Amino acid sequence: MIAVASELSPRLEEAIARNGSLRLSRRWKSTPLVEVLCRVVAGQQLSVKAAQSIWGRVVIAAGDRTLSDHLLEAHPAGLRACGLSGAKTKTMRAIAGAAREGVLDPGELASLDHLERSAHLKSIWGVGQWTADMISMFYFGDADVWPDGDVTARKTLARLTSRRRKTLRTAERFAPYRSYLALHMWQHASARPA
Repeated sequence: MIAVASELSPRLEEAIARNGSLRLSRRWKSTPLVEVLCRVVAGQQLSVKAAQSIWGRVVIAAGDRTLSDHLLEAHPAGLRACGLSGAKTKTMRAIAGAAREGVLDPGELASLDHLERSAHLKSIWGVGQWTADMISMFYFGDADVWPDGDVTARKTLARLTSRRRKTLRTAERFAPYRSYLALHMWQHASARPA
């Protein structure tokens, strides 16, 4: 990574070197995919604290039922009362329906490459590219995903290289390890100034 970064920008090289070795963690691998997808959707564009609070209310509301059953059987107003927007409620219900229909088989999805997996996930109403990218990275452990829809990753890379150059083109230079580039950008953005 450092060799490629050095060809692009001294600032990018320095940021990656300062971060050191980062690990792509499959932090959700032991959680059912339907639950992970819904949790990712519930937390979109929210602070970590707000996302955890809303997700906690959804889980409590589900009680003893499976999350899929709860999402499909609960009245949308009940889900909205947990703090979900109308669009997030509709998306999570669509995800639960897809899971019930057998569309979210983790074994099948693991056998697909990122583009195929993304297309499959995005066929579910309300699931977009950012969600597909996060699932590929942190559920399936795909090392070669550049989440260009992630504002922090994209803006950090542009700031460290060139605001005129498309970040997709810059990220292509790091294939097949673009997920690690994203990890470095998130780490750099959250690091305290040296």
